[in-house]
Amino acid sequence: MNSAKRNFLRKRAHSLKPVVMVGKQGVDERVVKASFEALLAHELIKVKFQDFHDEEDELALSLAQSTASELVAVIGHIAILFKQHDDPKKQLIHLPKHLK
Repeated sequence: MNSAKRNFLRKRAHSLKPVVMVGKQGVDERVVKASFEALLAHELIKVKFQDFHDEEDELALSLAQSTASELVAVIGHIAILFKQHDDPKKQLIHLPKHLK
């Protein structure tokens, strides 16, 4: 992901609230499933880490790989993930042509 696309998505995610929480059990099947479903519904989500504060980058990258999404950024205890819907008619976030 290039920096222009990353900046565009970070701006879009600024007002979002976290929809998935990673607790004491870490990134397990339930978290992956919840993240995948949230990505299908919203395309751009925030994931909050309530624990594992020194492993957030690795866990966020692992979660992105498990859900076949892109890790936009990790800011504080929040990770931003993006997965655009395959069907253009169902896409919620329309990237400008110069960012694709």
